[in-house]
Amino acid sequence: MTVPTVTTVRAHRRRPSRVPLIATAVAGALLVAGCTGGGAASRGAEAKAADDPSKVSGAITVLTHRTDWVQDGTMKKYADAFRRIYPKVTVKFDGITDYEGEVKIRMNTENYGDVLMIPAAIRKNDYPKFFASLGSRAEREKKYRFTAFTTVADKVYGQSPIGVAPGFLYNRKVWERAGVTEWPTTPAAFLDDLRAIRSRTDAVPYYTNFKDRWPLTSWTNALGSVSCDVQANNLLATSDPWAEGSELRSIDTLLYDMVRGKLVEKDPSTTNWEGSKPQLAKGEIATMWLGSWAISQFRAAAEQAGTDPGDIGFMPYPAQVNGAYCAVAAPDYAQAVNVHSKRKEAARAWIDWFTEKSGYAADNLALSPLKGDPLPEVLKPYTDRGVKFIELDQKDAALVNEIDNAAEVGLQKPDYRQDLVDVARGAAKGDLDGFLAGLSSRWNEAEKSAGAR
Repeated sequence: MTVPTVTTVRAHRRRPSRVPLIATAVAGALLVAGCTGGGAASRGAEAKAADDPSKVSGAITVLTHRTDWVQDGTMKKYADAFRRIYPKVTVKFDGITDYEGEVKIRMNTENYGDVLMIPAAIRKNDYPKFFASLGSRAEREKKYRFTAFTTVADKVYGQSPIGVAPGFLYNRKVWERAGVTEWPTTPAAFLDDLRAIRSRTDAVPYYTNFKDRWPLTSWTNALGSVSCDVQANNLLATSDPWAEGSELRSIDTLLYDMVRGKLVEKDPSTTNWEGSKPQLAKGEIATMWLGSWAISQFRAAAEQAGTDPGDIGFMPYPAQVNGAYCAVAAPDYAQAVNVHSKRKEAARAWIDWFTEKSGYAADNLALSPLKGDPLPEVLKPYTDRGVKFIELDQKDAALVNEIDNAAEVGLQKPDYRQDLVDVARGAAKGDLDGFLAGLSSRWNEAEKSAGAR
């Protein structure tokens, strides 16, 4: 039987609490003191797949950050399509605006829905305390992508329904008016292009989205794009991330140089995320670093502004290895089954159906989690130009997060890059070398404490 997909597409608004990536190049989570949820009796529980959909029953609650789709009825359309396959299961959605903040508090109890997206605040090694296993990684990775991101001791505890790739959203016409028709291949060339935009157009060359904070975390998603090395995340556990020639140094230097060179908005403290979408669509802003998930939002903004959605372009980080660009494919939030749920079979059925049959990835113009599925149309510019997609190995993800937490850097938080921008624009004392040296010192001490080297 063919399950109808939901074709109504709404802008997927990312809020400040959202970790892009959701889901992100540096996967896993930070330790939250007080999250003591699952007990010894629950650890090791499994949510088994249903053999006969007609025999699965119960009412399940699904926690979601898609408050927009809960409110406009889109999520209900998914639930109605699901029920045509599982007629005895009722799905209720609990839309939460401050998803990270509220859910991590709920997880101090057993009452955090039947299905939920794994909050970034939960340590990866603690997944068995809070979530039921979906099966072995060896089995699931035959069919699904991104299984390593939620694997603990060869058991998979969550599945992302979509994947994303990082890149620069840009207004093609603005870049063309500046005389730039080819993607830059180095950070230096990228900066030259922004200078051309500044001198030949009225557009803001690059928009930081500083005030909304969370977009700054997207810069970490460039990790792996510079070296095209699947071990890029693991290397953070045994090296200085900001040493000369390192990826994060390249990434953070580019951001610093843009701000220092006055290639961004005049006052970063006044930026506005929602306002930036129509501004880029109309050519008032030239470029922003985000991810493929944002393309549909900016195209929708172009339609609303009466401009051509085709003007919204997407380009990779300006670096090449052996003449090719690289982009890191990473998961968005992963759905998991509450280890305390009394309806684990129905909860597992929802996750399997939502991942495979709902059309959610296509509706979001996102990467499919199913191996073998084609890339979405929005990434056609990448495929046309031979951009290589890689997935970062997650072997040392938990250790990297432990070090990051101990160093109080926050690779998945906006604070340190806000500080970097402040130094670059003269709102805080210091310079680039001193700022990065401070990060290195804290990270290296944390590595020693964690026994990484």
